[in-house]
Amino acid sequence: MSAAQEQDRGLRERLVAVGVELVAAEGTGALSLREIARRAGVSHGAPRRYFPTHRELLSAIAREGFTSLAAQAARATGAGPREQLAALARGYLEFALANPGMYELMFRHDLLESGTSGLRDTSLPLFHRLAGLVAQACPGVAEPQVAAAALWANLHGVAQLWSWRSLQLASGSDDLDGMLGRLLEAHLGPVAR
Repeated sequence: MSAAQEQDRGLRERLVAVGVELVAAEGTGALSLREIARRAGVSHGAPRRYFPTHRELLSAIAREGFTSLAAQAARATGAGPREQLAALARGYLEFALANPGMYELMFRHDLLESGTSGLRDTSLPLFHRLAGLVAQACPGVAEPQVAAAALWANLHGVAQLWSWRSLQLASGSDDLDGMLGRLLEAHLGPVAR
């Protein structure tokens, strides 16, 4: 790789890294091309060289979020599929609650639908892992992909409503683990005793 190519790659990576830091500190509303360029110490037109559209830069930033979530999901272990699902679900909720700006960006429909920056390549393996665990935990379930999608939608809703404190208000409880246990029981059935 030539020095110029390496410098280009370095600047591209820096723009993404600045975007990751910015979304963590200030949320998705702060992710303008100008602000990212300013914080990266380059001209406001420089990002266009690497990301022809704002959506492409946002997708590259969101991909970093999916990469982090995938790393967290890889650490989700358990004795059996149900325990692995519980660990995966807990990790998902922890990630969402610790990274609200990134979480919001990652699941923007326009970014996922565009397929820019390989978002599907980083997001779909996580879903396939979830579906595989649902199929193992509930061997008789018809359409494990659909069952996994319902579980994921429920997790997504819990993450959002918990961050708004709506679930705590409605349930009168701050017990996220208890909420997660009930969610898994609703989707997987009661734990065998």
